[in-house]
Amino acid sequence: MRRIVGAVFAVLALVASIAAIYGYLRVVTLDVERVTDDVHVIYGLGGNVGVLRTKLGAVIVDTMSFRLQGRQIRERAERLAGPTQAIVNTHYHLDHTHGNPAFASGMRVLSTQRTRAYLGALDASYWMGDASGTLPNETFEQDYELRLEDKTVRLLHPGRGHTDGDLVAYFVEDRVVHMGDLFFNRRYPNIDLEAGGSVREWVASIDRVLELDFDTVIPGHGPVTDREGLRAFRHFMQQLAAIGEEVARTGRTLEETLARARLDADAGYQVIAIPFVMRLDREFVIRRTWEEATGRFERVVLR
Repeated sequence: MRRIVGAVFAVLALVASIAAIYGYLRVVTLDVERVTDDVHVIYGLGGNVGVLRTKLGAVIVDTMSFRLQGRQIRERAERLAGPTQAIVNTHYHLDHTHGNPAFASGMRVLSTQRTRAYLGALDASYWMGDASGTLPNETFEQDYELRLEDKTVRLLHPGRGHTDGDLVAYFVEDRVVHMGDLFFNRRYPNIDLEAGGSVREWVASIDRVLELDFDTVIPGHGPVTDREGLRAFRHFMQQLAAIGEEVARTGRTLEETLARARLDADAGYQVIAIPFVMRLDREFVIRRTWEEATGRFERVVLR
């Protein structure tokens, strides 16, 4: 019996070790793609990171999920674009912000005012101690322009969608826009209704971005694409919004909505999942659409 118990514990220890190694490798594995001569994107476990090279150094958009990743992002960015001059956080979620503390305390960090407020209201424990020095320290409500000699970065809050505090970073001279999580390219999106997200208003927010003069789009998740790729995601969100309108008009239950939803723009979409934590799939986005249409969610109140 002791041998059997010992063997079971040995197997469990081996499985745990393999899982730990796999998790570590997922965290430390980063891939870099050149978008233009002065813009690169870094892919890894978390939101896509944009790196803009200027004459003064790097502007970094988002920092992924862990401080360890932040250190790697900082090192990669320095090799690609020089010392970091500023960080931009597109919104408050940890997979776009938790790498911030790997940078120097007091670093110039920009976000919308609502993103800064959500970090304090919903993620305060992470930002205690030395991490507090890399919270957003330059905030704005609608538009903000960051100029570093030869480059202009326009930061725009186009409206509600993923949350009500998301920004878009527009690299003007390079004709590249970093959408943050206002754009999941061929992946099911997170819809954070509690933090002001809205299926109903998401399409209008994308329309405001489409008014900009750009060629290339960096999504929050998924591969880099172009204007047509963003329009395809707009079509998907438009179908979801139509489902919400029908729910509001007919009073359908969630079960009826899941069964009858007319949604085909998600053909080929990938699921984003973390076991026991979250799963972004077809059922998730339809359920969130139903919850917004029926008011079945609790909005975070910022003080």
